[in-house]
Amino acid sequence: MPEIHAHSIRPATPSDEAALGELDRATWSTLHAVMPRPQPPYAPFFDEHHRPEDFLVAEERDDTGELRLAGYTRLVPPTPLACNTHVRQIQGLAVADWARGRGVARALLRAAFAAARGDGANRMTLRVLGPNAPARALYESEGFVVEGVLPGEFFLNGRYVDDVMMGRSLAP
Repeated sequence: MPEIHAHSIRPATPSDEAALGELDRATWSTLHAVMPRPQPPYAPFFDEHHRPEDFLVAEERDDTGELRLAGYTRLVPPTPLACNTHVRQIQGLAVADWARGRGVARALLRAAFAAARGDGANRMTLRVLGPNAPARALYESEGFVVEGVLPGEFFLNGRYVDDVMMGRSLAP
């Protein structure tokens, strides 16, 4: 296997659609997904509610020089309300299996913080399923705190699962 070098984060472009769709399907899991497993024919990854400009992607270059998509995050205002423009919400974070444990998710989060600050936001929120301990630990290590829990909000894999709301300030 080729050695992997440092990752870079950039805004998504329309040309990323196929790779992002593949990554999204490959990383689907009941640990974080409330929607059923995607089935062919697959819906487009980008649509009017999921625009390329809403996504940051992580790439890694292997020792052959080939860039591979390592992960993505979706960062959007939580509502269209003017009184809510100071908040950004992470609505999706995925890392390819081969790239896990390399700091890709942490780099995506930190890039999301910088992008949100650059857009004038001073607060970041997200929702995560209660049983997703690895994601919750990552978010907590990056300054998120639990701000609310909707107990048993989803019925997944034969059990009720909490929907955990987390947030953090983006102040320096």
